[in-house]
Amino acid sequence: MRHLLTDRVRAVEPSPIRSMFDLAEAAAAEGRDLVRLEVGEPDFDTPEHVVEAAHEAARSGRTHYTPNAGIRPLREAVSEATARESGTEVPPEGVVVTNGAMEATYLVALATVGTDEEYLLPTPTYTNYFQQTDLVAGRAVEVPMPASTGFELDADRVVEAMGPDTAAVMLCSPSNPTGRVHDPDAVRAVVEAAADHDAVVVADEVYGGLVYDREFVGTAALTDHPEHVVTVGSCSKTYAMTGWRVGWLAGPRWLADAVTKVREAVTSCTATPSQYAALAALTGPQEPVREMRDRFEERRDYVVERAAGVDGVRCPRPDGAFYAFLELDLPGDDVAVAERLLREHGVVLAPGSAFGEAGAGWHRLSFANGLDRLEVGFDRLERALSAF
Repeated sequence: MRHLLTDRVRAVEPSPIRSMFDLAEAAAAEGRDLVRLEVGEPDFDTPEHVVEAAHEAARSGRTHYTPNAGIRPLREAVSEATARESGTEVPPEGVVVTNGAMEATYLVALATVGTDEEYLLPTPTYTNYFQQTDLVAGRAVEVPMPASTGFELDADRVVEAMGPDTAAVMLCSPSNPTGRVHDPDAVRAVVEAAADHDAVVVADEVYGGLVYDREFVGTAALTDHPEHVVTVGSCSKTYAMTGWRVGWLAGPRWLADAVTKVREAVTSCTATPSQYAALAALTGPQEPVREMRDRFEERRDYVVERAAGVDGVRCPRPDGAFYAFLELDLPGDDVAVAERLLREHGVVLAPGSAFGEAGAGWHRLSFANGLDRLEVGFDRLERALSAF
């Protein structure tokens, strides 16, 4: 019955990350002891005061539809948090609350990338951007970043790739999968060129609350053209709320209005109790966030130090998020290597080609896992490097 499907749906390829997840689930069901380092999800529970806020909302009858753009108090809180945490001034009227950051990036692509128009993706980058571009019938244009600099944003490469058909440019910082935080000068150059091409820069900053060695400044705050930037955020990573599905976009009013209109036909609104949970997360005590960030930083340091001590492993130092991107001196393509690591050595990584051609031969390791499991994972990886 494939002939009944649209070309755009048939064009979407399953994510190799999800494929590794499914293989790991099947192996775990058979009783295999696996070190699961393939999925980007905090291993902490949602802070208690956030859970209580959702409970109170549900118990008090706040379980009905909300405005398409989200409840006003949450939009105000997102506006204030965006200004406080990344220096980006966006009024509540420019904020739309979504079902996770992925709905936000999809709606932005739907609103800004026309049929056969180009969406520039500096890679390696998150696989869903490719899928979303296919779904809106745009053309994903991969712009490979140099591995020699640890995949640092090369503004010249991005600017050179822009043309009359460029509708949008993705800047994910801190990066999934590399953990790199983009250099401010490079960001300015990209946004300047995008404005010249009348294109939108989508700043996916869902990991902005997890930066370790510097202060994080949002893309929109680094440019004289904030009207060409839409910032995407989420409670999922910073507040350990992946299952609550609360994200947002914050940008120019014209884009927020367009997305709000379209959203009526997509999901209408985000679950009401989840919105009140997000409100509590953004406005309540931030000590749980600092504690989680400190733990992630400790793990980041362990991963970098441990990788440096293993022959056959290269690991550029991540600035943020909870990912390390590893180059492994092993024979075979990265998908085959990842499958063999799972099957023969019980350690699960995400193959780098999931993040674009620039990631081929690399593997993403998520250190959203305890130090004890990271130690076991590296022990197994070290044995694998000598046994392949």
